[in-house]
Amino acid sequence: MLNASDTILNNLNAKQREAVESIEGPLLVLAGPGSGKTRVITHRIAYLTRVFGVAPRNVLAVTFTNKAAKEMSERLESLIGTNETNYRNPTVGTFHSLGVQILRSHGDRIGINKDFVIYDQADQLSTIRRSLDQLGLDPKRYNPNAILAGISGAKNQMLTLEDHAAKRTHYFEEIVHRVYELYDNLLNRANAVDFDDLLMKSVLLFQNEPEILKLYQDRYLYVLVDEYQDTNVCQYNLMNQITEHHKNICAVGDPDQSIYSWRHADIQNILNFENDYPEAKTVLLEQNYRSTQHILDGAKAVIAPNQQRKDMPLWTDKEAGPPINLIISSSEQEEALSVVSEIVRLEREGLAQPGGCAIMYRTNAQSRALEDAFNRYGMPYHLIGGLRFWERKEIKDVIAYLRVIQNPSDDVSLNRIINVPNRSIGQKTVEELTTWSIENNVPLYSALKVALTDSEQAATDSNGPRLQTRAVKSIKALLEIFDSFVRDSKNISIVELLDVVTEKTGYRQSLLNEDDGEERWDNVQELRTVAAQIEELDGELALSAFLESASLASDIDKIEDESGAATLITLHQAKGLEFPTVFIVGMEDNLLPHSRSKEDPVQLEEERRICYVGMTRAKERLYLLRATHRSLFGSRLSNPPSPFLANIPEIKTQGTNDFSATENKKTILEMPAIDLRAGDHVEHTSYGEGIVIGILPETGDAQITVAFKGNAGVKRLLYSLAKLRKL
Repeated sequence: MLNASDTILNNLNAKQREAVESIEGPLLVLAGPGSGKTRVITHRIAYLTRVFGVAPRNVLAVTFTNKAAKEMSERLESLIGTNETNYRNPTVGTFHSLGVQILRSHGDRIGINKDFVIYDQADQLSTIRRSLDQLGLDPKRYNPNAILAGISGAKNQMLTLEDHAAKRTHYFEEIVHRVYELYDNLLNRANAVDFDDLLMKSVLLFQNEPEILKLYQDRYLYVLVDEYQDTNVCQYNLMNQITEHHKNICAVGDPDQSIYSWRHADIQNILNFENDYPEAKTVLLEQNYRSTQHILDGAKAVIAPNQQRKDMPLWTDKEAGPPINLIISSSEQEEALSVVSEIVRLEREGLAQPGGCAIMYRTNAQSRALEDAFNRYGMPYHLIGGLRFWERKEIKDVIAYLRVIQNPSDDVSLNRIINVPNRSIGQKTVEELTTWSIENNVPLYSALKVALTDSEQAATDSNGPRLQTRAVKSIKALLEIFDSFVRDSKNISIVELLDVVTEKTGYRQSLLNEDDGEERWDNVQELRTVAAQIEELDGELALSAFLESASLASDIDKIEDESGAATLITLHQAKGLEFPTVFIVGMEDNLLPHSRSKEDPVQLEEERRICYVGMTRAKERLYLLRATHRSLFGSRLSNPPSPFLANIPEIKTQGTNDFSATENKKTILEMPAIDLRAGDHVEHTSYGEGIVIGILPETGDAQITVAFKGNAGVKRLLYSLAKLRKL
């Protein structure tokens, strides 16, 4: 019968076992991707408690996400069980949950009531805006998100208000400091803390109250930190404080997977661990259980040029597997089609299932072309970490503006954007207008017109809606701008109309002032890429065709996800996951690596790590894709290949001709091969010339949506009957 030690150590490789059995003193576990780091952490806790005799309550394990903490706890339960009294169990949780525990128990020593509330990002931004208002600062000039980022950065670097005052070097930092002071006062008045406070104030508590710190030092005799490469200054200090005397800290991580500098993670924490703890033991988990040797060799070659790293000779006892494939396409649409076609081929030949395939990209805006391809050919997919392109708020807002321009009677669309961005038309005003329009059986737009007319004529006997003077002024401005949009829509291109709408309404600036504003603006700019496909049509027809295309896409997006759906995900979101088959699209200079990193060697190294993380998610097959031309963020780009591709020693290059696209499309759609795509110019014997704006599968056939010139308008035709001639 196996004893506890054998049970815990069984099935561990030599390096994993060494890490588990190294008990006393500081330990650095450099864990390559797929090397079993969570297994090492949980088995080490089990070994500490069941073999070495450490009381479970004396063990602390911290990580970054609730999901990771939950997985760790579940694995521990199967190894050591749980005690009905949580006090006797190991403490397993996130850094922030540890901060909550510390401040709830002892925060009163630094003036924090134990019943404090935690402000999320929306609450924080609201408080920032209140601070700006009280300081008489214009939020249009001083971006609330930028100021919040400045305050968050200061707190993550342990800069108190006094410390920050000493580090001001330019005018914007002076503004941040002034807001920081009032922001903190407002939080204190509300008995609130933000997420950064949970960590910074815990560190300050320990600094100011050494007897409280000693309670935690005596409680947590053994500390394990997961993803150590992602720790910031606060987290680093907090762990050092708790382990200051016994120094039983086990740091587990991989500097090659440090990709969160924008969250203030400091890669130097893990790189300098052996300097911080000269007596530290280092164990390298080099055996990869996930990927084939071809994939590992390619990933290692990509990461090797980085200077800020520790070399790990990763290896696997898995077969070499197929070579890494490079697929070169002429556009992002062809790139997306290549992905769909290859998934179909792999499924047909029994080599992979769609549910085991992940398509990864550097920026969220890249998902649009992929979503269109999956929708076009009826292949289900999951979009991770965000709404599908056509469901995103900013996209729906802009589409709503265009729909009102085309059809002012569209009450749903007008309701959506009547006060977006804020133009002082409050909810009460909207309700009064809506009630009047319903009672009089007229569109909401007509109610606006009547309210304005009555106000201008000072009508006292009118039965129209009664509104405040301020609301009437806002309505007048709104109607004037919509009248100008209607005129413009007849004379300018759809792309130009998009620009005019987002600029004149103030929507662009409003969006850029919001959280994730730049990325959301990139999504709006991606609408220009869609619009450019029908830019040659006359104004009104182009608007009609564009909205038709958007409606089709939205309807398709509402199809329920099916089991076995492929996964669409950003490279950042993919960290910690694995898939049998991985496609990384957009392997182009200025995209991966991102253009923002080109002048900064430190950021360029992080871009390599992002690529490395993506490549090492693949278990069996890895495809790298690039397009010779790409429309993104409203611009047509001709990016050179990503410089990372040149580092890969063995790569099989496939052009689009290597894929039997028409054969695969037939498999997907169960229809004849179609030599058409959105944007193609066609001619119909009755309707004349037009532009294809959509293709949908139809049993044994396909439905082609075409925007024809002249009076024909938008038509949906069966491909087999339409006899369209491609021009």
